[in-house]
Amino acid sequence: MRKGLLFTAASVALVSSLTACGDSSSGDSDSGSDAKPKIGVILPDSKSSARWETADRKYLSEAFKAAGVEFDIQNAQGDKQEFQTIADQMITSGVNVLVIVNLDSGTGKAVLDKAKGQGVATIDYDRLTLGGSAQYYVSFDNTAVGKLQGEGLSKCLSDMKAKKPIVATLNGSPTDNNATLFAEGYNGILDPKYKSGDYVKGPDQSVPDWDNAQAGTIFEQMLTSEPKIGGVLAANDGLGNAAIAVLRKQNRNGEVPVTGQDATVQGLQNILAGDQCMTVYKAVKKEADATAKLAVSLAKGEKGETNATVEDPEGKRKVPSVLETPVAIYKDNVKDVVDDGFVTKEELCTGKYAALCTKANIK
Repeated sequence: MRKGLLFTAASVALVSSLTACGDSSSGDSDSGSDAKPKIGVILPDSKSSARWETADRKYLSEAFKAAGVEFDIQNAQGDKQEFQTIADQMITSGVNVLVIVNLDSGTGKAVLDKAKGQGVATIDYDRLTLGGSAQYYVSFDNTAVGKLQGEGLSKCLSDMKAKKPIVATLNGSPTDNNATLFAEGYNGILDPKYKSGDYVKGPDQSVPDWDNAQAGTIFEQMLTSEPKIGGVLAANDGLGNAAIAVLRKQNRNGEVPVTGQDATVQGLQNILAGDQCMTVYKAVKKEADATAKLAVSLAKGEKGETNATVEDPEGKRKVPSVLETPVAIYKDNVKDVVDDGFVTKEELCTGKYAALCTKANIK
């Protein structure tokens, strides 16, 4: 992908501390090497999804430390100028490899091209930079993510025995190529339903920058224009929660199935409560581990191992890629995300959710 979570005061302070100074470390690699691996990572923000700070930073840091390499992880916090400034600083500091999650393809391309010009190897992480020059791309099969969302909404509507439901769609950011791929996946499932008359196509709108507050406003407008919305394809958990909050005001939460993505604590809690239909779990640890392995190989001047190629339609090139497999999560398998260590029982099973966790056999 890899796009809200309710932060405690302590966790907000931790994120602020980390994003202000980045996360860097010197590994234990041979100090006698003339080309000591040094890897820079730029994360996009902590607003569009909790995952960037709660999961990606953690797993990337652990993987780089285990590999014994020097690294620097910083977060641009949605600021395109800051993104470029961080990249310049990392290149000047002598990174061998630059890993980025772009804010948009234009900004990403400028950074990748500058790194390439300085002889720095580059990796697109989670989001492909269209027209960019990254040597490799590591992500999930994002069309498959969208397909799982479309199938999930269809399953939940079927389970509810919905008759010709009006389906609203909250797409991700129009500047994020992943959002395009997600839509390709879920529209491939939903469009035949619209054509057959099984479903009615309702309001369909993209949410700039995956902004959850804007998503709430957009969905309120959708409900005003079409009060009988019976299903919501929301492209991630943050957008889904925004829709659920609006539905809750009308006492319709739980009556209208809503999808999601990222298996955030908030999303999983919404599923346990019956307010969210499903989410898509992307094992970020696998994505981070694959990226670290690839980055370390490149930093040592070695060729990276891939398992796929992804088409860049703007750059008209095939990008060597590592793609991981996403998993659909419903109420009956929320425990799988906990068992996998992606979220902890302590995070998930707080307050009113404790009893729901017990019922879901989460131990």
